[in-house]
Amino acid sequence: MKYRAVGFDLLTALVDSWSAWKAVAGDDALGMRWHAASQARLRGQPYLPYEEVNREAAAEVGLPREKADELLARFDTVEPWPDTPAVLARLGVVRFVVTNCSTAVGTRVAARAGAFDLVMTAERAGAYKPDPRPYRAALEAQGLDPRAVLFVAGSAHDVGGASRVGMDVYWANRGGVAAPADARAIREEPDLRGLLAVLEG
Repeated sequence: MKYRAVGFDLLTALVDSWSAWKAVAGDDALGMRWHAASQARLRGQPYLPYEEVNREAAAEVGLPREKADELLARFDTVEPWPDTPAVLARLGVVRFVVTNCSTAVGTRVAARAGAFDLVMTAERAGAYKPDPRPYRAALEAQGLDPRAVLFVAGSAHDVGGASRVGMDVYWANRGGVAAPADARAIREEPDLRGLLAVLEG
């Protein structure tokens, strides 16, 4: 294969974490507003406790702060997207996760998605993506040259973040959002089903 390793965003690219936000909020639209408020608070920032970020975001959208504790428990039940298991089963290279959450959450959710050589969390790296520290920490921990790694982004900010540290990026654009202005993925698809073609390219 062209790449020695594949890195993955976790909470958007590999698992349906959105369902947890919606279920705990009790309303799909409200759940996604809560998710967006959380992302706006943490994106690119030095690490602050993930639990507290979600409490503050809940209050911002009119939900009780305690809903964040229910959300963290609900993460134990999130499922991989339907295409995730089959694609992961066919990967014959090193695979790792870089995720914007606490180590406790990241470890538990990654185990629901599959087996990985490394789970690098924002807490462990000291910053939230797209700050370069989480991506670099994952590469350095495994002795990987970024040019030999394909990163699977789950969101637009991941496309730029991973690109800026030197990795090629495949974007599983499950939300159908607009492409970032500052970077381009080498391939954009609505899910992971085009990933093997890129790896075998």
